[in-house]
Amino acid sequence: MFFAEGQIRVFLYGQPTDMRRSFDGLQALTRPAMGHDPLDGSLYVFVSRRGAQMRVLYFDRSGFCVWGKRLETGRFISDWSRVHAGEMNWTQLKLLLEGIEPGRQRKRYQHPQMANKPCIYAPLSTAMG
Repeated sequence: MFFAEGQIRVFLYGQPTDMRRSFDGLQALTRPAMGHDPLDGSLYVFVSRRGAQMRVLYFDRSGFCVWGKRLETGRFISDWSRVHAGEMNWTQLKLLLEGIEPGRQRKRYQHPQMANKPCIYAPLSTAMG
């Protein structure tokens, strides 16, 4: 996939997609659901129900191409209720491919404060000698 970043249009299909669909099945979703012509050279992104698989359909000068990715851990989309069909930019697609959802924040794990707890290990100088 080599595209000029500023010139490519990317459209996300806003519903879970059966990943058994291939060229014709994905192309059939772009016309009625998205209202776009799949022959225009844009990228059309489809994500599975579980959110762990993604397929990108596009048309180059000689025919349709389907590019797929499956995450071993994590999900591309964690909450389908917040997803809407529409256009996204190239940067958002790159983030989505890495499994990063823009707008989703997670708190990092923090160890409990150890200030009031005594140290159970003796210093090395007293333990050795």
